[in-house]
Amino acid sequence: MRKLILAIALCVYTLPVYADRLKDLASFAGVRNNQLVGYGLVVGLDGSGDQTTQTPFTVQSVVNMLTNMGVQVPTGGNLQLKNVAAVTVTATLPPFARPGQPLDIVVSSIGNAKSLRGGTLLMAPLKGADGQIYAMAQGNLVVAGAGASAGGSSTQINQLATGRIPAGATVERAVPTLLGNGEFVQLELLKTDFSTASRVVNAINSQIGPVAAALDGRVIQVRAPLDPNQRVAFLAKLEGVNVTPGETSPKVIINARTGSVVMNQAVTIDPCAIAHGNLTVTILADNKVEQPKPLANGQTAKVQNADIDIEVGKGPVVRLPKAATLNQVVRALNAVGATPQDLLAILQAMKIAGALNAELEVI
Repeated sequence: MRKLILAIALCVYTLPVYADRLKDLASFAGVRNNQLVGYGLVVGLDGSGDQTTQTPFTVQSVVNMLTNMGVQVPTGGNLQLKNVAAVTVTATLPPFARPGQPLDIVVSSIGNAKSLRGGTLLMAPLKGADGQIYAMAQGNLVVAGAGASAGGSSTQINQLATGRIPAGATVERAVPTLLGNGEFVQLELLKTDFSTASRVVNAINSQIGPVAAALDGRVIQVRAPLDPNQRVAFLAKLEGVNVTPGETSPKVIINARTGSVVMNQAVTIDPCAIAHGNLTVTILADNKVEQPKPLANGQTAKVQNADIDIEVGKGPVVRLPKAATLNQVVRALNAVGATPQDLLAILQAMKIAGALNAELEVI
């Protein structure tokens, strides 16, 4: 007998009520990370590499590599490369990175290799979105996993097809980063909010001087010194300005796959009444074997029967009082006794009825 059981999970997230540093609310225009990606080969695997019959690109890559090294591979040869795996290499190029600076990289199998544990990444160029090479990667992989198999049985902990190489890449090309345009620098809020933008301008002008002006709900223009050394010191001081952000909009986020529900402290509900009943599905398997009658020349046959029962619980009408704080909202929703999957439908109905002030988002 199997029962469809719905798990209940309610996660609560509260927002800070104290002033934040400006560096936690905004970033400087042009100061950003850049993503790098490359293709390479991991060698030295203990028989856990790609099955070359199913991943011909691995064989092609090895042949090209050997050819570039002056090794001629006979045409038509059947290479059995159980110790080699084709991988993608990814890294993040931070702002102001200079040639020679090390980068951490992540190496992931793109074939059918069983494990990259103990492998060595051969020199692989890392390119940016413009197709230019910005770093070169090579080194021994660190795989945060373990696995074992014997006699057809196997066990595994964590992922074996992905590994990291700390400081495994070296920057070869710098990305020009300009701190502002002329005498101005621009601050970009992480989230568009006119109230926060106005408070940022007021905080900067009151703590540093009349140097800031809001261009819109996201960008604040600040007059900064022209001398590079003075500008860096000015921006460091600017990052430490304390700002009280504007009140966040009420929002409820529901993960439809896991049933997780997250809401912020601005969510409130008005008095309403809710009737909710649980649904239980019971499946009872009754498998039998039917024997033929004597002298009937029949065959034994298996018969699979299933008894399915659906039980609908009659939930009482629950009256929810007005809830103005997050704790009150949580207690009110728990009183309904609904699962997170059912909670989505309840919150949608409350939103339509005007009893919920929050925006619903399903991910």
